[in-house]
Amino acid sequence: MPVKQRQITFRPVATGDLAMLEDWMSRPHWRKWWGDPVTEMGYVRDMLAGCDTTKPFIFSLNDEPVGYIQYWFVGDAKDPKEVEESPWIEDLPTDAIGIDMSIGNADNLSKGVGSDALSEFIGELTAKGFDKIIIDPHPDNHRAIRAYEKAGFRPIPHLEGQTKDALVMQLELNG
Repeated sequence: MPVKQRQITFRPVATGDLAMLEDWMSRPHWRKWWGDPVTEMGYVRDMLAGCDTTKPFIFSLNDEPVGYIQYWFVGDAKDPKEVEESPWIEDLPTDAIGIDMSIGNADNLSKGVGSDALSEFIGELTAKGFDKIIIDPHPDNHRAIRAYEKAGFRPIPHLEGQTKDALVMQLELNG
């Protein structure tokens, strides 16, 4: 029997996804690296209401929702509140975008789903003209860091050790 290829697709988060997202955000593997689920869901609701420029998506594997991914605009994050919390944002190019992501179900961790989804998402972003892309996992999130490295991200040397709870990585585009 032929092996089914992975087909990863993305769709914007809709109001009907909020219960699923809240469930995912409440799971231990997600809680370890993200903030309080109530607070995080408030951010997603702000995105859906147009109060935040971040673009949220659900990604699916073979038509089954398996994770969340979003991209945000560094220029929009350079407001005083954000810079106070994360001063390293000032050192990033204003025209860069950042990516955040997580797998919904812990059963899909360490199976290449995250790095495959990230690679596909990067392809869509670069096709839209984005060429400065960063990601900022917690330095202790070794699983995520490995996935991001597989997708082409490398630590930004001058920020290493300067960012407390984030390892700021940039995409190394070929060519």
